[in-house]
Parts: sequence; C-alpha cells; structure tokens
Amino acid sequence: MIDLKELKARRDEIAQNIRVRNMHVDIDAIIELQESRSALMQEAENLRAKRNENAQKMKGKLDAETRTTLITEGKMLKESIASVEEQLSAVEQTFQSQARTIPNYAHPQAPVGKEDKDNTAIKFVGTVPQFSFKAKDHVQLGETLDLIDFDTATRVSGPKFYYLKREAVLLQMALERYATDIVIRRGFTPFITPDIAKEEILSGIGFNPRGEESNIYTLEGTGTCLVGTAEITLGGYYADQILDREQLPIKMAGLSHCFRREAGGAGQYSKGLYRVHQFSKLEMFIYCLPEQSEAYHQELLSIEEEIFSGLGLAYRVVDTCTGDLGAPAYRKFDIEAWMPGRGEDGEYGEVTSTSNCTDYQARSLSIRYRDEEGKTQFVHMLNGTAIALSRAMVAILENYQTEDGSVLIPQILVPYTGFAKIETRAKGK
Repeated sequence: MIDLKELKARRDEIAQNIRVRNMHVDIDAIIELQESRSALMQEAENLRAKRNENAQKMKGKLDAETRTTLITEGKMLKESIASVEEQLSAVEQTFQSQARTIPNYAHPQAPVGKEDKDNTAIKFVGTVPQFSFKAKDHVQLGETLDLIDFDTATRVSGPKFYYLKREAVLLQMALERYATDIVIRRGFTPFITPDIAKEEILSGIGFNPRGEESNIYTLEGTGTCLVGTAEITLGGYYADQILDREQLPIKMAGLSHCFRREAGGAGQYSKGLYRVHQFSKLEMFIYCLPEQSEAYHQELLSIEEEIFSGLGLAYRVVDTCTGDLGAPAYRKFDIEAWMPGRGEDGEYGEVTSTSNCTDYQARSLSIRYRDEEGKTQFVHMLNGTAIALSRAMVAILENYQTEDGSVLIPQILVPYTGFAKIETRAKGK
C-alpha cells in the first residue's frame, strides 16, 4: 500500500493516479474513514484517561456515597470504552481494506493508457523469421510431433491443462537450467519455492485471493492459496522483518509451479500453452534500497533480454501503460517474443514482465531496513520473469520449425538437451 499518512496531503495526485490507471477507488470515502478512525482513537484515548483518573480517585479515603458514585462512573467508562473500541475496530478494518485498493504511484514516464493496446514498444531486437511455407502454430506442431497432449489433459484435469511428452520434457528442463545458470551468474540465489501461500501474503503482495475477479485458486477452509507466481513466496520471505542495510540488495530466483484460474482467458491468442491453468516459471526478485530500485529494474530487464536474445528469438520491449500496470507496480516492462503461429501472419506475444513496486508491497508486508542513522525505512521490491517455460516453448517451437515439420533446437540449448533437432516420427512411434 502507499503511505497512508499522505492521503490528505497528496489527495489530488492520488486521485489523478487512480484515473490514469483506469481504476475505480473512492479516495474521499477512504479519507473520511481515516478521519473517523482518528476521531474514534482520540475518543478512546480520552475515555481511558478519564478511567485512569477515576481509578486514582478510588485509591483515596472516600465516603460511601462518593465511592458509589465513582464505581458507577467507572462502570460507565468501561462500557463506553468497549463501545468505542468496537466501533474503532470496525472502522479500522474497513479503512485498511479500502486503503489497500489504492494503487501505487505510477512512474511519470509510464505511458498513459487504459489497456495493453496502449503500451509503447520502445525497442525491437532480432529479425522476424520468414518461412517459405505456411507456418504452423505450436498446437499443431505439438500434436504432429507427439510433444503435447491437450485432449487427455482435458479429460483428466479439465480445459487449459496439458501433458508434455518426449523431447518437450527435455526442452523444458533445458530452458529451466539455461535460465537458472544465467541468473546465478548475475548474482541471484536460486530457490525452489512452495506452491502454497497464506492469503495475507498474497494480499500484501497485491494479489486478490478472493472474489469473482480473482485469478487465484483458494484452498477452501485453510486460509491459503495456490500461488500464481513465485513473486508471492519470494516477496513474503522477509515479511515482518527488519533487514540490515548491509544485506541489501538481496537477489533471489525462485522456480515454482504457477496456478491461475485465467477467468475470461479465451480467444485465439490464448490457445494452447500460451494461457493455461498450470505452468512452471523461474522468477527473479530483488529487495534493495529505495535509491537503487530504478537501476535494478533496468538490470532485471537486461537479464530477461540476455535470456531471450540468447535463444535467437526476435522480440520487442514494451513500456506498460498506466491502465495495464497492476496496482503494485510503479513501472513495468514486458518482453514480447515473435510467435509465427499467433494470429493469421504471426504476432508478438508476452513472454516476460518485470516490475518495480517501490515500497508498495513492503508497506503491506512490513519489510524494513535500518538506515545509517538506525531508523527503520521500507525497502523497495522488484520482480521479473526470468523465463515462463510454457511461453518460451511456444516461441521456440514456432520459430524453429522447418518445412518437413521437424523443429530445430536453439544452439545455446543443445548442450542442455543433448539433441539439436526434434524429428518427425511415424504415427504411433
């Protein structure tokens, strides 16, 4: 969340930020709750002072009538305090809940827009492949090469699940190790993270664990959810802790399964592996000093570019518009790789995302550090996709297909896979 002490002082700026993010948050109603909360806190404090005063008087030498009067007043004060504290608790709960809906401030250079079509492409890398034949999409390639089985997964698990088979399994493992080697070389500590997190951690990171709009699978009756990304578990790693300044930056890379409901994720651009309910991903995460976060954001983007340029894929870097940022992000960059099977003639599709969330998540999760004067300050937190394995597989299968239906392996992955080509095979083999 943002610094709630600034609500009134920066009211107009916050309201404008909500508008450009295309969100609907009643900032004035939240300020009213804050004022009601302050008034109730003051009232409770005044009543406690009177109760203490009453208690002091009871210690003196008193006649029976005065003692009876003080006892009656004491009971009334106790009831009044209980009533005010009950009101305060209700207001506090509503205030905190509503305050969490206020998005982070957006970077002044973030493009203003409502949705992904308003994002700005700021860099193009590589050459879009030209085929002398009609390119197949990864679903067709996966079926003809017997690499991916969507039909059986639908029968066993439901729509938007899949089995990987044969060389596809080794290709995914190769991508996983390839990206892991790069992030370790860039100073990240590797983790395999839990697939489940508590609801309060999800909420602190900025994910909505409940409601129709939620993209999260909730484990009923447990207070926990399946994670949609290792950002959640890496971001919760230091919750409620005070870090030493000398520890920063902390660079982590978490390999996890990711589970997403993907409500409404239909259409031709969501077919096959591109948008599924379960996939694996290597996620980068950084805790750093506030003055370092913009530089580390660029570093995360450079690592993502290193990974995808190494795979020999054409891609573009996109500066995400305000309406597509998501509440926690101050600024976000996406990498979109060229996918020849996407649409009629090929199109770019998102493969990575990296966000600078400044102190927004740290405030909710109470993650702080001690500055040089020993005072506690909130860290800045950043995340970035090293590689989403299913989407990387889409890009490789489609870009490296050949006319005879086989698929070449990017040269950089051959030492990991142990083969340079996925050959066509006779039916039933």
